[in-house]
Amino acid sequence: MQIVAAGHTDVGRKRKHNEDFYFVDNELGLYVVCDGMGGHAAGEIASQKCAQVIHETISKNQAAVKKYVDDPSFTNRTQVLKLVERSIEQACAAIYDMARTDPNKKGMGTTVVMMLVMGENAVMAHVGDSRIYLVRQGQVHQLTEDHSLVAEQLKKGMITREEAEHAPYANVITRAVGFQEFVQVDTLHFEMMAGDIYLLCSDGLHGYLDPAELGQLAGAQTPANLPKVLADIANERGGKDNITAVVLNVGGAPVSSDINVARKMEVLRRIPLFKHLTYKELMKVLNIVTLRAFGSGEVIIQENTFGDEMFIILAGRVQILKDTRLITTLDRGVHFGEMALIDNAPRSATVRAEQACKTMVIRRGDFYPLLRREPQLAVKLLWSFCQVLNDRLRATNEELSGVKDKLEDLQEGNKLLFEVDENDFSNEPKGSEGN
Repeated sequence: MQIVAAGHTDVGRKRKHNEDFYFVDNELGLYVVCDGMGGHAAGEIASQKCAQVIHETISKNQAAVKKYVDDPSFTNRTQVLKLVERSIEQACAAIYDMARTDPNKKGMGTTVVMMLVMGENAVMAHVGDSRIYLVRQGQVHQLTEDHSLVAEQLKKGMITREEAEHAPYANVITRAVGFQEFVQVDTLHFEMMAGDIYLLCSDGLHGYLDPAELGQLAGAQTPANLPKVLADIANERGGKDNITAVVLNVGGAPVSSDINVARKMEVLRRIPLFKHLTYKELMKVLNIVTLRAFGSGEVIIQENTFGDEMFIILAGRVQILKDTRLITTLDRGVHFGEMALIDNAPRSATVRAEQACKTMVIRRGDFYPLLRREPQLAVKLLWSFCQVLNDRLRATNEELSGVKDKLEDLQEGNKLLFEVDENDFSNEPKGSEGN
């Protein structure tokens, strides 16, 4: 992957000081945007200190990043996620300590969004209401969720999106770096693909920007020009806050079309179990997915054995067999074995690769921790499971009703046949005995 990145910050039309700060380090693969707050220019100090501590922490721990690039295992990925989280936690402690020892800096803090690029993968983290957007194949996706009062009210269904646009407490954030000694950091690991465009920005920009408009601008502007163009638009529309944007354009050769991240996301989205999830939630599911290939004739699931995996076909075809009898075949994009995620019961059929195939695999042992970490995602999946089971129950009832009708028809036919036979016997000519 080849990253072309650029950033721009502007004081805006209403503020006297620019308390935003951004950092771009292509060699390290680190990109940061901070939006500071606090009196006596303390916001400027907080945002710069946050970016500085993050940069120092990542720089000192490059061995963990290199280890992941060489071996992108789940264990090494977890270590990088912890490193990114720790870098922001250390920034939080440093800013809090500065504010505690200097009365002029009391109450200072900052929001932060950051990306750490590692080969074809990246880790993002955020605190506050600065955002990261992804433009992929013409579609725009917001990858962060604002830590704000309005976002919390929206999530709980207390207000509508229309009401949120005019909410009186739109600027109240529920998390910030430095307000307290510790802060909860949201992190996400994800795959990148050639053609991706990422925007890291402060609320002084996204408050004026429609996501659909971002998609159009990203396609029309070069990465070097886009941050300045976006800042100019925000100023034209009011510029009530500081404005900062960092844009990353991902170049390089595309990955094989049957296994790239877009293909995997598309397949996940088509599965009824995941149909209610947002793009970001699908990314979280993709984090627990592993890829597995099977040769022609290889058994994937054996009937009457216990298993804990759900399979999704990315390429190829499989056969479903019951007692060695072929029931059906499944092609690319179809899933099987999903009940193993919630039920430790013997497999009801055998699944065998009819031809060489590639699958995505989700293990029960990874699925449940995801649900514990993401309660909103868990509720959506529970609802989807209920819908799937309801559809299966309805289909089974219809099949049983059809079988019942056939049995009744068969019983009626047997009854008529018996009556005919009885009549034939009763009408037999007298005196025929012994003839």
